[in-house]
Amino acid sequence: MNITSEMQAQWSLQQWLEYLENIHHRPIDMGLSRVQAVAEKLQLLTPSATVITVAGTNGKGSTVRYLEQILRAAGYSVACYTSPHIHRYEERVRFNGAELNAVQHARAFQAIEQARGSISLTYFEFGTLAAIWLCQQLQPQVIVLEVGLGGRLDAVNVIEPDVAIVTSVGIDHIEFLGDNREDIGFEKAGIFRTAKPAICGEPEPPQRLLKHAKSIGAQLSCVNQDFSAERRAHEFDFIGPIDTWKNLPLPSLPFVNAITALAALQMSGLAITREQVIKGLQTAILTGRMQQVASAPTVILDVAHNPQAASYLAQELAIRFPQQSIYAVCGMLRDKDHQATLAALQGLIKHWYLASLSGERGASAEQLASALPAASECTLFTTPAEAFTQATADASKDSVIVCFGSFLTVAAVQDVVTAG
Repeated sequence: MNITSEMQAQWSLQQWLEYLENIHHRPIDMGLSRVQAVAEKLQLLTPSATVITVAGTNGKGSTVRYLEQILRAAGYSVACYTSPHIHRYEERVRFNGAELNAVQHARAFQAIEQARGSISLTYFEFGTLAAIWLCQQLQPQVIVLEVGLGGRLDAVNVIEPDVAIVTSVGIDHIEFLGDNREDIGFEKAGIFRTAKPAICGEPEPPQRLLKHAKSIGAQLSCVNQDFSAERRAHEFDFIGPIDTWKNLPLPSLPFVNAITALAALQMSGLAITREQVIKGLQTAILTGRMQQVASAPTVILDVAHNPQAASYLAQELAIRFPQQSIYAVCGMLRDKDHQATLAALQGLIKHWYLASLSGERGASAEQLASALPAASECTLFTTPAEAFTQATADASKDSVIVCFGSFLTVAAVQDVVTAG
């Protein structure tokens, strides 16, 4: 059956998402030419808003959240695009803190479909263009865009940022970005622009990132060199590239991402006061980032899915729960570094509940088990929901169950918690 534009005009968001999953020959197809061509047709390449683009191995989501909340506290209208979602596709685009509805997303997909003609787009590319189209319709003062994978060849990078941020550089997406931090750092530095602020929140930036920033004449500011913080028990002083903000409250999301966001805001030229920073930091929370969703036993959800993020998760668990037994529910995608990610938590975990993830990218529980030392106590399950249910049955009320490894794992466990 031939699908007509009249038929598509009546499609629900779910129908559009099912369509997008099947219109390109591969789920990830690096390159900007196809996205650029469609964006030019729709005149999306030069938004009137201030654009802040955020790349990095870890910390993108929390950095976007800090930016969003502080900018809103300062009175700016803000549109944000993030990915992936945890429960609903609508989570990916927010305007002034509120998700856009399914009808708005469907309308955006139809606009992209009509403009692309014979140009083939991946699910992510199509969604990114739709998000940018939505942002243009909303006419915000600031647009914050989260890079999906890498930076240089990511669909988000067709939009020229006024400020570019690289939060961190770790090993992830090896088959697309390289198997070392130098190559990965170069890919992420691809969002930097000549004579524009470039903020690096990675304490040990790769040389290729630094050299690229210098070669194009970006205004690079690096953590611990051009901006830093003096942290105390309940507050901190931010020593920024332009100004110092004293006695700020410690945020609940990762600290280094907070000061990275603050540096970007100072370099953006947007008017932000210390009082507005305080309000934004106090309201910046995010689903699936050290999120406690239950007690007795304590249940923590975290989307950590690579060694760097798992190391941060391990540090937080050790600080917050030094005396409690910790059980781990884990499901991961096949293209992640299973051994190094699980090793980061190995010394803390009393028992592993390993789950298979469905889909062609999902790793099996058996694959995860093979990444653990032979003496590890682990049980294998076909789904994260089954793994979590058993972990809850086994854990005492004063124990901790940490659920991590993928956005899919966190979503599945949160569904069980909500239903229960």
